[in-house]
Parts: sequence; C-alpha cells; structure tokens
Amino acid sequence: MHTDHTHQAHTSDPHAALDPGSAGHAGQGSGHDHSGHPAGRVSWATVSWRTAAQATLHCLTGCAIGEVLGMVIGTALGWSTAPTVALAVALAFVFGYALTMRGVLRAGLPFRAALKVALAADTVSIAVMELVDNAVIVSVPGAMEAGLSSALFWLSLAAAFAVAFVVTLPVNRWLMGRGLGHAVVHAYH
Repeated sequence: MHTDHTHQAHTSDPHAALDPGSAGHAGQGSGHDHSGHPAGRVSWATVSWRTAAQATLHCLTGCAIGEVLGMVIGTALGWSTAPTVALAVALAFVFGYALTMRGVLRAGLPFRAALKVALAADTVSIAVMELVDNAVIVSVPGAMEAGLSSALFWLSLAAAFAVAFVVTLPVNRWLMGRGLGHAVVHAYH
C-alpha cells in the first residue's frame, strides 16, 4: 500500500502539513515511500541532516536577529544581565516566529492559521536554541558586561550561536522525523 502524496499547501488548516509525506517544495510530494511507517510518517532516521540543518539555520536566523537586537538594546541601556537576556529571548521568539510567518502568509494562509503554523513549527527549536546560546554567553566571564564595542561580547555571542546550532540540529531532525517542528512548514514552501 502506498501513502497518498497529494499536495496540501495553501489550505487554511495549519495542521495539514503534519504528515511530512503529504507535500514538499514547489507542490511536489516528498518522493519517499512511507508505507513501511505507521500512519505514513517517516522516522527521524529518514530525515536528512541537510534538511534538518536548513531548518536549524532558518531558526537560528530568526533567533539571532532577535537575540542580537535584545543584547544590543539591553547593553546600550546599561541593563544588568537578567533583563538583557529576557529581552533578547523575547525578541528571539518574536523574530523567529515572524520569519516563519512571513513565508506562510506569502503562501496564502490567513494570519491566525499562519501563527498556529509558526508556533507548531518553531517553539521547541527556538526554546532549545535560546536555552543553549544564553547559557553559553552567560557562562563566558565578562561577556555580558563587555559592551558592544568589545570583541569579547561579539565573539562570545558568535560562539553561543554556533554551540546552539550544533545542539539544536539533532533536536530538529528528531522533530521533523515525527512530522513536527519545521516539518509543519514544509507544505507551505
């Protein structure tokens, strides 16, 4: 028995993409036979590292924009570490979701449906990325107090993003293999 690979994008149902075999890029099916998997789902082992890396890079882009903006604002205002990190994390979520919503809205989904897709696609990935990158930068002595003109601040932030990418990559691969995380967005590309 072969699972139907019809394209489900451009619907108002944000959960239509939960079956990773349902659609792929440019309206094509994923090209994988999911008949050996329960309910037509792929296992995490069938999601390529490249695909997971692309999803993680997408997440990192939104997170980095918000994170850097939050760090810059907090540092420029002379805030202590806690409120600066809180602002950076909040903005990372805002920009992470916004980046996903931009593409989903362009695919024709209404705002509420696009928001649901972004929340389903990005919440775990952003949370892991933020937890890791903030733990790294806060653990570097003097990094948060170094100021925007300091190489220590920027190198610590870059290192934190690199570590967060490496840690979040297998999480995203695992989620995508279960039809979760960024797999939810693929039907809208």
